[in-house]
Amino acid sequence: MFYNLLVPYASQWPLFNVFRYISFRSMAALITALIISIIVGPRFIKMLRRLKCGQYINEDVKLHQNKAGTPTMGGVLLIFTLTISLLFWADLTNRYVWQCLLVVVGFGAVGLWDDLTKLLRHNNKGISPRAKLGGQLLVAFAGMWLLMHNPSYSSLLYIPFFKEISFDLGYFYVPFGIFIMIAASNAVNLTDGMDGLAIGPAIVAAIVFSIFLYITGNVRFSGYLFVPYMPGVGEVTVFCAAFIGAGLGFLWFNAYPAQVFMGDVGSLSIGGLLGYLALLCKQELILGVVGGLFVIETLSVILQVSYFKWSGGKRIFRMAPLHHHFQEKNIPESKIIIRFWIASILLGLVALSVLKLR
Repeated sequence: MFYNLLVPYASQWPLFNVFRYISFRSMAALITALIISIIVGPRFIKMLRRLKCGQYINEDVKLHQNKAGTPTMGGVLLIFTLTISLLFWADLTNRYVWQCLLVVVGFGAVGLWDDLTKLLRHNNKGISPRAKLGGQLLVAFAGMWLLMHNPSYSSLLYIPFFKEISFDLGYFYVPFGIFIMIAASNAVNLTDGMDGLAIGPAIVAAIVFSIFLYITGNVRFSGYLFVPYMPGVGEVTVFCAAFIGAGLGFLWFNAYPAQVFMGDVGSLSIGGLLGYLALLCKQELILGVVGGLFVIETLSVILQVSYFKWSGGKRIFRMAPLHHHFQEKNIPESKIIIRFWIASILLGLVALSVLKLR
């Protein structure tokens, strides 16, 4: 809003030129989202308690039974503060900002549907897997349709660490992009099993992608670093900054011991957004690196279920996803969370090294 209202008057009022800079508006968006979260958060949590929106805990996870009844659907707070911050600081004529917001709200709506179903049924069983996948497919297809109808976007798949190797997937790029978003959405959902466990790595991933997006939208930087240039996509850096601020604000209340959980409305929307950010900056394969923690958590579930069926009841891990395995080994929850955060930071640094190793 400030960009659209004040920049046209920059020639008369030079001070307004500061609103032209993505870097300035990104910092402002981050701080705005964080402050709004901290101010609104306590009231929002009280409202969830009053509406009895408490989390149901699986009986298998015995160590988490004391968390039963903790307010859930905190992802609504994250999406709200993100949106308000964007309305203040983003260029509201930029198509990519609105596309990202569509993905967040769309996946969030599917998650909210699932969360509300659990509350109405008074158990931990939400909508059917088929209904959840159908909703995710619809949102992901809409996001891909908007991307592919942009003349500046291509169906090329770039290989990390190699500046001249790419493959044109053609029409197969659409299902590939849909898979990226849905896989990321469900991976974050599986990881969201401890206080602050999912939002920490998500913030790290958003920081990494904000750097990639800024470079992708800058013709000089993208040319120097051999990153595919896409005009206008740099504005999504403001979106990432607003998400980081909203994520930190949510973490303020979600840190151990959590006052609120994000619920599916938060985890599905965050994962879908990370997948879409990777598609926007043409770093689809890098998502597997920067989001390596989410990948490992998902693989632990796949391996556990597959081996259990193949072996007739035997397990690889004490419990899946992986964070529950460590918890079953009596490692304190807070220590598991911090160690997973450290791992995600290291993976983020490895992802950024791609910029100089091409």
